Amino acid sequence: MTRTARWTDLPEHRRWLAREADDLLRLFEAESLDPDGGFFALDAEGRALRDAPLREIHATARMVHCYAIAALMGRPGAMEIVDHGMRFLWERHRQPGGGYAWGVTASETPDPRLTGYGHAFVLLAASSAEMAGHPQARRMIDDVTEVLRARFWEEAPGAIREGFDADWTETEAYRGQNCNMHLTEALMAAHEATGDARHLEMAERIADLIVNRRARENGWRLAEHFHPDWSVNHEYEGDPMFRPAGLTPGHGFEWARLLVQLYETGGRRLGWAPEAARALFDRAAADGWDEARGGLYYTLGWDDRPAIAERYWWPICEAIGAAHALATLQEDAVLESWYRRFWDFAATRLIDRDHGGWHPQIDAEGRPSSDPFFGKPDIYHALQACLIPLHPCTGSLAALLRER
Repeated sequence: MTRTARWTDLPEHRRWLAREADDLLRLFEAESLDPDGGFFALDAEGRALRDAPLREIHATARMVHCYAIAALMGRPGAMEIVDHGMRFLWERHRQPGGGYAWGVTASETPDPRLTGYGHAFVLLAASSAEMAGHPQARRMIDDVTEVLRARFWEEAPGAIREGFDADWTETEAYRGQNCNMHLTEALMAAHEATGDARHLEMAERIADLIVNRRARENGWRLAEHFHPDWSVNHEYEGDPMFRPAGLTPGHGFEWARLLVQLYETGGRRLGWAPEAARALFDRAAADGWDEARGGLYYTLGWDDRPAIAERYWWPICEAIGAAHALATLQEDAVLESWYRRFWDFAATRLIDRDHGGWHPQIDAEGRPSSDPFFGKPDIYHALQACLIPLHPCTGSLAALLRER
């Protein structure tokens, strides 16, 4: 039987991915830079929302991370964007009492919450900036690492708390997988940037708790919400953007990719990771894909039925990365079929050929919509979907580009 070529082996597909990445970088570098500090959000037509001064920390940090990658790719002007974002993180998001506030403007701090999710992205941004050669990145890595270890980390379970108010009072009896998943990504990058083995050990402990124990116990359904003792909270209903009720197939894909990376970054010592990564992928694909209309449901109930049927852009992005990552471990026609299916859907339904970027979501009938996401939310997921398939999944994009 003749072997079907993987798309990622085809020069034409690789050029297409590089063009899509370039389109995203051109869109965001043209309109995002706020001369007063931080980055403008973009509307549905890719124009800066100049009357919306609030800067949320994950958006600032993701821009730094993405343009650090662009700088490592040799993109002129990218390091100026990195520097602009790093100054804003240090001078505005960073607080006198320690930690990094969730929402700030050029002169005020309207939302001073100190979140695990936000601090994870600060660590990721600083680590990528360090690998790109930013002179102030290491001090930020050291600063946010100290905060994460002293304030957020819980040694007994091996994971972080959700967040605090401005006075470091824990605000709710809740534990979540989302901030821990993104911290796993950031800890791997921090390990690559600094050589600190503790970063990698923390990442492996989080993965063991969230995936090897809790997801395995639940038939590879990735639980999102937990009680303080890290038992699953099946009844939790929170923010539809960051904490939707039920299950989120996109996070199953995201963890599948991160597990492959964690397996490789740790010298393949995490023996359970490849099996778990494939099990998460298969479960998310089987339960999350709409066979009738295509695309991934945003959320499912614990009965595996669709709860929020809208298709968001980021789960497809993560599914693309997961299919590629697993294919680097095992040659499998099923994975290649999924990779092509995911990209077919993204290219025909989600990429905005009129205004650039990606539509953040489409409704159940396939029409672009703007609730809860509006405009072009950020570059992070889409850029990584374009760039991850161009590289082996043996480290972060920044580390792989630095080595190259």
